[in-house]
Amino acid sequence: MSQKNWNLEPSLESAALLKLQDQYELFIDGKWQAPLSKKYFDSINPSDESKLAKIAWANEADTDVAVKAARTAYENVWSKLSGAQRGKYLFRIARLMQEQAKELAILETLDGGKPIRESRDVDIPLACNHFFYYAGWADKLQEAFAGQQISSLGVAAQITPWNFPLLMLAWKVAPALACGNTVVLKPAETTSLTALKFAEICQQAGLPAGVVNIVTGYGDTGAALVAHTDIDKIAFTGSTAVGKQIQKACLGTSKKLTLELGGKSANIILEDAPIDQAVEGVINAIFFNQGHVCCAGSRLYVQESIAAQVLAKLKFRLQSIYVGNPLDKNTDIGAINSKKQLETIERYIKLGIAEGGQIYQPTCELPSKGYYCKPTLFTDVAQSATIAQEEIFGPVLTIQTFRTMEEVIQKANNSPYGLAAGVWTDKGSRIFGLSQQLRAGVVWANTYNKFDPASPFGGYKESGFGREGGRHGLSAYLKFSN
Repeated sequence: MSQKNWNLEPSLESAALLKLQDQYELFIDGKWQAPLSKKYFDSINPSDESKLAKIAWANEADTDVAVKAARTAYENVWSKLSGAQRGKYLFRIARLMQEQAKELAILETLDGGKPIRESRDVDIPLACNHFFYYAGWADKLQEAFAGQQISSLGVAAQITPWNFPLLMLAWKVAPALACGNTVVLKPAETTSLTALKFAEICQQAGLPAGVVNIVTGYGDTGAALVAHTDIDKIAFTGSTAVGKQIQKACLGTSKKLTLELGGKSANIILEDAPIDQAVEGVINAIFFNQGHVCCAGSRLYVQESIAAQVLAKLKFRLQSIYVGNPLDKNTDIGAINSKKQLETIERYIKLGIAEGGQIYQPTCELPSKGYYCKPTLFTDVAQSATIAQEEIFGPVLTIQTFRTMEEVIQKANNSPYGLAAGVWTDKGSRIFGLSQQLRAGVVWANTYNKFDPASPFGGYKESGFGREGGRHGLSAYLKFSN
């Protein structure tokens, strides 16, 4: 069955309720301020390459103003509030986000290219839930760390990626505020709009000026923030290469650091697995999010006895995947975030073919304008192949087979990364056995890409260190003393 046989009528989510400004300034000390750099850049809609808005480009002087505002707010206001008072602000922010969830979802889809179904049903609800969750912890910090002397850190610099803009903001801002810190946030340059919308929500919630500051820009903006001498904590989610640069910049300083970096996660299907469920889980793990999840299950290992059956089902399922306008509720795979990222994905696909991999892509027509990529399978892939070792961050899946548990454990762990993994099997003993031997921060069993505010998330090896989410996420924003 090919995609064109479905004859799906468009079901577009209307963007009419959006109130986008033509130009966005920096959000510093509770106010919108023009950048001292006097520079701006365009935010592009990846689905049709149209310009959404002009965004301020902060320089070193701008970041200095933001950090000073955060320090003043920390010392004079935020650190003096009780946990219960801080919690009320977080609850208020969470409720306002819920009330404006539809607008936030549309904005996330327009700016990032992900399908509206994902923005609407996953990203925004999870972001709201993180603020609700940490609002509940704000007045219970001493109970969370009984017997320990704790205090807030001060000013936190936070840098978020383009794949989950608002959700990654929530992962970082909510626990930081709950613990009594103030924040200077730098969102990804290609997806700044929901962070700026969040700034408006902070104003609506009456959050004291300077508690949350948002400086937009490119890598130089983030570097200036990391290098600032009055920062107490840095939280970064992004590429391993940039994470290493940040780690080097923090050497010899007292800055507390957490890094959530790249991944090349293994998804393992054992011969006793519920195959149809596993196939759908694989599709969800890598294709429905365009492979833009750092923990995407981009390496599939299938036990040899069922490999042919799994591959046939995967190919059949891919034929019914709908690639197109992200605002269309029928769309399974939306637009790639940027032209640069699409070029990176296409380069890896060419490299996979050159290295001897067998490529499969379903028959489907891509939109004539915008940044789109067909879902792609590679078989006959060597363990040492570049596409099996390096993070692609696109809808590209490598498939390898294995015979024994020992073999798949060795293959799955043979990666510089260690962010996540998935196991599909009918036997609980195999789940527990594999989860103890896989070097991954999260191991899902008979599901994939399931997140909860109460569950910590983070990686090993070149996937970073530290945890976000759950009680563990609080400790990253606290100082402990005997």
